[in-house]
Amino acid sequence: MSAASGTAPRLTALLVAGVLAACESERDRAAVATPGDPKRGEAVFALAGGCGCHTPEEGPIGAGGVELETPFGTFYSSNITPDREHGIGAWSDAEIARAIRAGELDDGSVEAPVMPYFAYAGMADDDLRDLIAYLRTLPPAARRNRPHEVDLPLPRLAFRAWRLLFAGGADAPERAPADGVARGRYLVDHVGICGDCHTPRDRFGAPEGDMYLAGTRSGPDGELVPNLTSDRETGVGTWDESDLVSLLQLGMKPDFDNVQGSMAELIDGIAGAPGLGKAPEDDLKTIAAYLKTVPPIHHVVAEEKEKAEEAKEE
Repeated sequence: MSAASGTAPRLTALLVAGVLAACESERDRAAVATPGDPKRGEAVFALAGGCGCHTPEEGPIGAGGVELETPFGTFYSSNITPDREHGIGAWSDAEIARAIRAGELDDGSVEAPVMPYFAYAGMADDDLRDLIAYLRTLPPAARRNRPHEVDLPLPRLAFRAWRLLFAGGADAPERAPADGVARGRYLVDHVGICGDCHTPRDRFGAPEGDMYLAGTRSGPDGELVPNLTSDRETGVGTWDESDLVSLLQLGMKPDFDNVQGSMAELIDGIAGAPGLGKAPEDDLKTIAAYLKTVPPIHHVVAEEKEKAEEAKEE
């Protein structure tokens, strides 16, 4: 193949990518053209579990620097406070929207998929505007972002390739569904992003669609993440909707045990951030109603973890 024949497809691909990026940028600008409501944005933030990955235990809210261990290296969450030097204070609303929904940073680079922009891609324009308005009310934190320690060659190129191969591109509505199961599904998939922890991932770090919400033994910090499907033996099929609301609001299970670890932090909030427990109760009820409709997947997460630990001992 000649150099010219090899160059043409690359130029075409770059042209297409440029056109798509321009279209997405215009869409982001249009989505946030109207100022958001920070009070409603606080509710969106709570439904997102207080964006817990961005808040260290000691605070401040959104200051970043939280360590995230993955099979691909150690990642550190970014500063999402309005600090102009280290946070997002100098970013436009459209730039923030593009980072949240498309994983693209202000310098044109692509975020690592530990930031689940591919799920937030379906966040409605009105919720996105309100969330950005709320983020701008956080106290600025002068905490410098820490570079990732990645076990990948050419990581920035790898992140861009991952987005091209696996991000998909959910369609974001102008307005979120108002109520019912449709709203519950929207909140689970595109705001609370429950699948980010409760859906197993393949060797490339992409969610396994056929195991949607089935739980995993490879959760944050190696935690067991339970099965949320309606399977009656290994999931929440025997739970009432009120049981699920109690879990999301109070961290209490039907057997009166309480959740621990990352889920407890998402419910309680970290360093004073509003967590799921502070989210509107009607929204928690729609989430519970939707989870009861998720098809059952028989997946015994706890036993898998025990077997893995036994295998290590042997």
